Amino acid sequence: MFTDINLADFDALVFIGGPGSVKYWDDPLAHKLLKDALLSGKIVAGICAAGVTLAKSGILKGKRATVFPGDAKELINRGVNYTAAPFEKDGNILTADGPRSAKVFGAEIVKALNKI
Repeated sequence: MFTDINLADFDALVFIGGPGSVKYWDDPLAHKLLKDALLSGKIVAGICAAGVTLAKSGILKGKRATVFPGDAKELINRGVNYTAAPFEKDGNILTADGPRSAKVFGAEIVKALNKI
């Protein structure tokens, strides 16, 4: 269950997009986990619409990031440097725009984890 997550057990926190991802956009627990993971030096990632969860948590403010194009305003309105690139990395934060970028997104997560 989502409430049973112990961040100490993980090296990364990855949010996946799709229609179900919107339920985490305004979830205070998801936002807290994202903030805590980033503060702990963990990899934080979001693909497709899930990038909005990262933006709404506040961790993307002033950072370069991308998201599913239809959700770009959600990032822009929160002070994110929306790049519209297929994939973006800013420090330990990785974002991708959607299914067409899933392969590179996964490969970049693996690459980042190998550096830990």
